[in-house]
Amino acid sequence: MLFGVFVFFAYQDQHQDVIDDCTKALEVNPQYLKALLRRAHSYEATEKYEEALQDYKKVLELDPSQTAARNASMYLPEKIQQQHEILKQEMFGKLKELGDAVLKPFGLSTQNFQFQQDPNTGGYSVNFKR
Repeated sequence: MLFGVFVFFAYQDQHQDVIDDCTKALEVNPQYLKALLRRAHSYEATEKYEEALQDYKKVLELDPSQTAARNASMYLPEKIQQQHEILKQEMFGKLKELGDAVLKPFGLSTQNFQFQQDPNTGGYSVNFKR
């Protein structure tokens, strides 16, 4: 019965429902491959790449012949890295907006500061410019 429910939700594009139901099924049977695969697919469809990769790795531990899991394990790390870069850029954008709001009363903006990343340590140095 649960298999039919998973398929129904997947076709209805209700990935969060698939994730929830597969998680419940996995609480009963942690080695339920179909539930792991469906949850991994739904995680991936909702851009929860780290969770998807974790499920695909578990699938490969249980059944190394699963080609979908093997393929996903090869391309998801790059997607995770890209997602982290996007989040980092968004974070820097928000910090810049906050910095501009704080500096505006003093006649300054974040444009007055130049950040340079040290390639050896990954840290940043800040220089003031007028």
